[in-house]
Amino acid sequence: MSGALASLAGDSMLYFALGWAATAHSGAVAGLVLTAINLPRVALLLVGGAVGDRLGARRVMIAGDSAMLVVSLVLAALSYHLGAEPWLLIAAGVLIGVVDAFYLPASGSMPRRLVGNARLPRALALRQVGAQLITMGGGPLGGLLVGLAGLAGAALVDAVTFVLVLVVLIVIKPRQDVPAAGTERNVLREAADAVRVGFGDAVLRPGLLLVGTAAGFLLPVMPLLLPLLARDRHWSAGATGLVVGAQGIGMVAVTLGVVRRGPLGRPGLLAACGLMVAGLGVLALALAPSSAAAMGAGLIVGLGNGLFSSHIGPLIMTVTPESHLSRIQALLTLVQSLSLLVMNNVLGNVAGLAGAALAVAVCAVAVAGTGLLALASRPLRTTRTGLGRPRLP
Repeated sequence: MSGALASLAGDSMLYFALGWAATAHSGAVAGLVLTAINLPRVALLLVGGAVGDRLGARRVMIAGDSAMLVVSLVLAALSYHLGAEPWLLIAAGVLIGVVDAFYLPASGSMPRRLVGNARLPRALALRQVGAQLITMGGGPLGGLLVGLAGLAGAALVDAVTFVLVLVVLIVIKPRQDVPAAGTERNVLREAADAVRVGFGDAVLRPGLLLVGTAAGFLLPVMPLLLPLLARDRHWSAGATGLVVGAQGIGMVAVTLGVVRRGPLGRPGLLAACGLMVAGLGVLALALAPSSAAAMGAGLIVGLGNGLFSSHIGPLIMTVTPESHLSRIQALLTLVQSLSLLVMNNVLGNVAGLAGAALAVAVCAVAVAGTGLLALASRPLRTTRTGLGRPRLP
């Protein structure tokens, strides 16, 4: 986990540096760089998951980190000598997106391969806390690094983190990371099999739908709709940032509770309740008369989001068959990415046409309503899979 979080910190700073360098040219170039990362990632995710299950997650991660080490070093050298040219930024984005498509499914399946089912909820919660803290600090650190050393410096720092995680991957050999038995099936058919398994299972199907709804209607609230709402209501940038911070505090508080005490109940039931709580928080945000009230709403959103994410992740990973760990993680990431890609544009247009408050209210109804509808799924509501509470040594 330490190696993975170190790599995430380096990636956060590099992504900030790429975006900053792209905006120096134009908004169109910035959009092309983001598209260059996201398009190959989405297009190849299911194939990447199939490769991870066929070859083993550890091998795929070692290959991915090795490739990104080379990409980071070449990017540092070229940007230092040639500058942050648009073609260089776009090419780097394409390479990052391709590697991510194979790396993310393998990395996502690694916690279960390392700790097994019994400790999985607490391990995922601990990783989520670390990722949340790094996400909160990645922007400021990236800005400081870019100011001191530019894109080349950010790429070099990212290269160092890839060396660290490579050492960890070489030293640690998961006992459960066993590649699938030899098969003559085409890799594309193996990739498509993830859809059959994911949407054919009585627990995975509603779980994936919940994740898709959260990605489409909950994730855009803070980065996209809150700034628009704040401008409409004349809140300062500092006060708006405190709302985002309050959400982060709520998420961290819940996930730390899961780290300390384990999961709080039936994971599917708690995930659905988490969405309902988050939906109520988003509604309170839409109705907030002041930035102080919005901070309270942000805290509620964070508590609900933390309750949801700390229970749905272990549930999906535990229910997944051993033979499809990387592929279901790929499908999970694909559902999130597509939902977020579509709804960012839809909600942005709704906010532009009818106001940010209405767009936030739409998100509130969708999130809370989906949580309520999820209770109708008996397998999701009643399963106790993933609730093992081992004694700590």
